[in-house]
Amino acid sequence: MTLPTFQGDGGVLGFAVMEIRTIHANGVEFAYLTLGEGPLALCLHGFPDTAHTWRHLMPALAERGYRAVAPFMRGYAPTEVPADGAYEDAALVADVRALHEELGGGDDAVVIGHDWGALPVYVTAGRFRRAVTMALPPPGSLARGFFDYEQLKRSFYIFLFQTPLAETAAATPGFIDSLWRDWSPGYDAGEDLEFVRRSIGNPANLAAAIGYYRALLGATPPSGRYPAVERAVTGPVLYLHGAQDGALGAGLAKDAWGQLPEGSRAELVAGAGHFLHLERPAEVNRLILDWLGPAT
Repeated sequence: MTLPTFQGDGGVLGFAVMEIRTIHANGVEFAYLTLGEGPLALCLHGFPDTAHTWRHLMPALAERGYRAVAPFMRGYAPTEVPADGAYEDAALVADVRALHEELGGGDDAVVIGHDWGALPVYVTAGRFRRAVTMALPPPGSLARGFFDYEQLKRSFYIFLFQTPLAETAAATPGFIDSLWRDWSPGYDAGEDLEFVRRSIGNPANLAAAIGYYRALLGATPPSGRYPAVERAVTGPVLYLHGAQDGALGAGLAKDAWGQLPEGSRAELVAGAGHFLHLERPAEVNRLILDWLGPAT
């Protein structure tokens, strides 16, 4: 199956074609979008989002000589809901490692993660030649600022998602639309929200997406299938954060550089919210491509 998408590095747009394929990795049948040929560039989305979030970056990566691959994360259709029901961080890390291997990524592979997709990148960065994270500060930085009162108000949904009311609330018309509106003020998310409805509109997929949050705070205990992972950043990272991020305030990112390994870089993107790669695609593409360099 092929899907049209925009392409262009720096804002000159044309049309490219992304293919959708499937692959079995870590016991899960993953669906993924792919474009280009060359070293693997693995692109990982967050919540409430889909692999289509990378529609601006993937063509730019392909133009630079990368094989851009954007999987739908576990539980996000058309990827299957995992039989083990595991959504803890160790399961996500295991997914990334398995996808890297099954997709033939070698020492020249790179990885980009946004929101939930950034979490396993911190742990697996050392496996990749270059790594990029967005909209989820490194563990030390996040822990320091999460309990700030203003941040706790922004994070109401995380606590709501620990309760039996989570699925009902998230399925209420306008709930997810409002998250996008609050998190990226002024951005027209109509196209993205249609992709989201297709991916997690089914109750089983919505429960899976909420399952990440239940595992995060322990409402769902670890599955026991995966060894615990240390929340340490394993390699140099480019970290990007929107200055108007309404989900995780920019204050959480102020000491991100100090929490990253030597050789890392952190940038605040002006005029962008949580979905900065969609709001400011030309600028974010440039920062990412400059960091990654040409495919080798």
